Amino acid sequence: MVAQRDALGPFSVFLGTGMGRALRPEHADHIRMTGLGGLGTARALASAGVLDVLPVHGGQAGRLIAQGRIRCDVALLMLSPPGPDGRHSLGCVVDYVDAAIAAARTVIAEVSPRVPYTFGHDTISPDRIDAILETDRAPYVTQPSRIGDAGRAIAAHVAALIEDGSTIQTGLGELPEAILEGLSGHRDLGLHSGILGDAGMALIQRGVLTNARKPLDTGRSVATTLVGSEALYAFAHRNPDVLVRSCGYTHADAVLAQLPRLVAINSAVEVDLTGQVNAEQAGRAIVGGIGGQADFARAASRSQGGCSIIALPARASGGASRIVARLSGPVTTPRADVDVVVTEFGAADLRGCTLSERRRRLLAIAAPEAREGLDRAVREEGSE
Repeated sequence: MVAQRDALGPFSVFLGTGMGRALRPEHADHIRMTGLGGLGTARALASAGVLDVLPVHGGQAGRLIAQGRIRCDVALLMLSPPGPDGRHSLGCVVDYVDAAIAAARTVIAEVSPRVPYTFGHDTISPDRIDAILETDRAPYVTQPSRIGDAGRAIAAHVAALIEDGSTIQTGLGELPEAILEGLSGHRDLGLHSGILGDAGMALIQRGVLTNARKPLDTGRSVATTLVGSEALYAFAHRNPDVLVRSCGYTHADAVLAQLPRLVAINSAVEVDLTGQVNAEQAGRAIVGGIGGQADFARAASRSQGGCSIIALPARASGGASRIVARLSGPVTTPRADVDVVVTEFGAADLRGCTLSERRRRLLAIAAPEAREGLDRAVREEGSE
């Protein structure tokens, strides 16, 4: 399709979390690219200025497709081979795909034996598929993250905040993997998340993630997307204890409200000294997205025994402080929905804190060389 864009175009493509490299900035000559942010491989498109961002919560995408506000004429899928009933599983990604299938005029599917047959969602009949391409291609495979000292320190601080029996939500990448690895000494944790990756699989295999205390989907790990190694996909294949469900379920307020001890662990580009979170932009550069952060953060902060955690390194790759006096981008998650902010220098528990106390606690976990300047900047603005 990309190779034939001159003949086919102009046309539009909608991207969620980028997990492929088929689209490149130069393809914007005939393809209009819209997406949920600079997530995954879509970051390169956003950086090149060719991705038109739709700023919505991850849990809203399916509903917007169903309402026709996000138009879907053609749904492109990657499916497992059919099961005994002749129907295909959606495999690694359910997310809002079920809504896209229902809305699309044309459904085109790539079917590969390397796509796991997963449970937790409605399967799709061959009758609903207009064209099938059979391949032996693997789903998107990630490489193991290299976890540094800062990541390990952050993971240790986060682990100290989590009680046995908690239900965890995390994202994707080096820091979430480090945090999950740091939970290996816990017991009877549950998973209800947007993502299940290799670190989560390892906790299941070690008997840490048992989901035994979850009142919903007891004994089963729940995610809307599997992202990781081929070992993860083999693990999930026909595994009844792994459910891949729609974001209309995983991110739903009514579902999340039924999970006690829900701990949402998310990251950010920056956090200001009141606790506001920007997870989308570094200045003008779009480097992330809203995703499910706000959905899970608010639910966790209201959950009985739960906690909304924002974890991030104190410094950006260039050395700049990520605890800031004023955000350089939008407020992804409001300060009222953030319970604890964690960096490698400690955990700032903001629950019940006034603005002046929040500033004091957040300064204490900022990079040491940045603290004096941050404090001075706030005082010069006359802000408490």
